Amino acid sequence: MATVLDSLSIPRSHFFPKPTLSPCLTASASPISSTNRRPAVRLPEARGLKIRSFESIAQMPSLSRLVRGGRIVCEAQETAFKVLPVNEKTWRDLVLLSEIPVLVEFWAPWCGPCRMIHPVIDELAGEYAGKLKCYKLNTDDSPAIATEFGIRSIPTVMIFKDGEKKDAIIGAVPKSTLISSIEKFL
Repeated sequence: MATVLDSLSIPRSHFFPKPTLSPCLTASASPISSTNRRPAVRLPEARGLKIRSFESIAQMPSLSRLVRGGRIVCEAQETAFKVLPVNEKTWRDLVLLSEIPVLVEFWAPWCGPCRMIHPVIDELAGEYAGKLKCYKLNTDDSPAIATEFGIRSIPTVMIFKDGEKKDAIIGAVPKSTLISSIEKFL
């Protein structure tokens, strides 16, 4: 299961190791911070992360005391593989007219087994990126589609290819069961 960090504050502490110069610093880059004349600590490069400084406590409402420095903010949340929702308005374009096979999870927010299978569908979306599109359809919000495809029990996972329903898997099944069904249509 993936967890997205909204923000992470790193306070200065004597428990942190002494700052060292990173090999990515060039001769033109100064290792000394201009505000406090202490060596700057270089964090390992991570795509999608940036350090955002703040000036007042008003910008950091979650902090109960003033903290100097900045915070690391993840701006790559959209790069994670998320199973996007599909509904009655987008069904035709996203599922029926797709050029590659589509996996649709029929679910509802009140369904416990649906919450169990969500992480499995998320993993499959990442593993089959570019070969298979994965969507989820809330049966409470789009009952017409659920009725059209005879959904009587959720979670139900259906695989569509060339606009036609090819397979249906009912219940919270193991990942291996979903993989074997997907592989038949790739």
